[in-house]
Amino acid sequence: MNKILQNIKTYKIIGNVPDTTSKVCIDSRQVADGAVFIAINGVNTDGHQYIDKAIAGGANIIVCEELPETLNEKTCYIQVKDSAAAAGIIASNYYDNPSSKIKVIGITGTNGKTTTATMLYNLFSSLGYYCGLISTVQNIVGTHITASTHTTPDPISLNELLAEMAEEGCEYCFMEVSSHAAHQKRISGIKYYGGIFTNITHDHLDYHKTFPAYIAAKKMFFNALGSDAFALTNIDDKNGNVMLENCEARKYSYGIKNYADFHTKIIEKDIKGTLVQINSKEMWLPLPGTFNVYNQTSVYATAVLCGIDEAEAAEHISNIKGAEGRFQIVPNQYNKVVIVDYAHTPDALENILKTLKEFENQYQRIICVFGAGGDRDKTKRPEMGEIAAKYSDLCIVTSDNPRSEDPNSIIEDIMQGVDIVSRKKVVCVCDRKEAIKIALQMMQQDDILLIAGKGHEKYQEIKGVKHHFDDVEIVNEFLK
Repeated sequence: MNKILQNIKTYKIIGNVPDTTSKVCIDSRQVADGAVFIAINGVNTDGHQYIDKAIAGGANIIVCEELPETLNEKTCYIQVKDSAAAAGIIASNYYDNPSSKIKVIGITGTNGKTTTATMLYNLFSSLGYYCGLISTVQNIVGTHITASTHTTPDPISLNELLAEMAEEGCEYCFMEVSSHAAHQKRISGIKYYGGIFTNITHDHLDYHKTFPAYIAAKKMFFNALGSDAFALTNIDDKNGNVMLENCEARKYSYGIKNYADFHTKIIEKDIKGTLVQINSKEMWLPLPGTFNVYNQTSVYATAVLCGIDEAEAAEHISNIKGAEGRFQIVPNQYNKVVIVDYAHTPDALENILKTLKEFENQYQRIICVFGAGGDRDKTKRPEMGEIAAKYSDLCIVTSDNPRSEDPNSIIEDIMQGVDIVSRKKVVCVCDRKEAIKIALQMMQQDDILLIAGKGHEKYQEIKGVKHHFDDVEIVNEFLK
């Protein structure tokens, strides 16, 4: 049998299995002669509808859950229980199981995935390791950088990336694992060296429908870890231990409030970072805020679990950078404190605003510009409005990526969470560029301006069209 079908549980095989394969596809438009086409019943479309098109395009192996009524005598049909799970295993086999050649460490959670993955990449690179990164912001193979389209790629693109890393000699890969990817079996077939859980809060309920279903999706990642992997969890999150239930991996914890294998004590806070003690090691963490202390503690813990000397890890972590658009202070000639951050969930927005509150004795006011994405979980909009009004001295509600929705209706949803008393300090400006300019005009020298929601994104999606838009660019343009 063709080696790419190893470890696939099949119901039925009809026809002769070709010895070689030219390509593996889940999109019929990408099929070529001698390709395998895997028909997946996805979120928006059912790949089974495109089987005939794939055969016409040259596919000679069809992997599917339901066999077509009419079979092509020159085609091999392989019926499986779960096409999505099979796709990951087939892709891994096709690329010669690259995840077994690299130490792949996955990071999952609502907030902190990008910061944690990026800091791990930067830390291990500074320690002399050749590494790969798969994140929301960018994918990196050694030193080659490409922009990301998804937090976690589809199984074929993912294994192709890992194969490139193996070919380039990467020793580690740090990758974000989204709940969508786990639920859609995109990570099926990947062998992980370790898994990290950051936290779980209100998000993506438009997709998962219920919070327990969202938790279950995250847990799928930990359930798949082998006994030779490690599982590192945030013990202060009430669902931290849930992730470890029925998990075969070696279990470790980190936290601030509760006893943990890696326990952190905050010694001193500053807008530019935090002085902490993790177990017996004192170190400077270069990102401010308690929420970032959790992320950076997990980074240090991961380094130690990977065999890095504690003193060396502590020394290097103090100099590494975070991810673009995550608590990014925009330098400017007027020394105004302008922060761009990706915070687009209630918890993330509250975390960063509460962090800024900790420095209110140094600054006069907190000004917040934010919006909410269209065609996404609507239930979080009023909650974000309530949080922004509570922790800001002045709040400008604006557009994020409205997508197909009317941006004014999104703003109305946000304003439902703002009480009558707080409305006097909230302004609605639909045009995001104008909102940022107004905020900068209203800033006094001792104010802090937070521009939240888009972070690293370089576009704004309106009515299905992506227009170039960069929060940092807008700030710099205005301040010039």
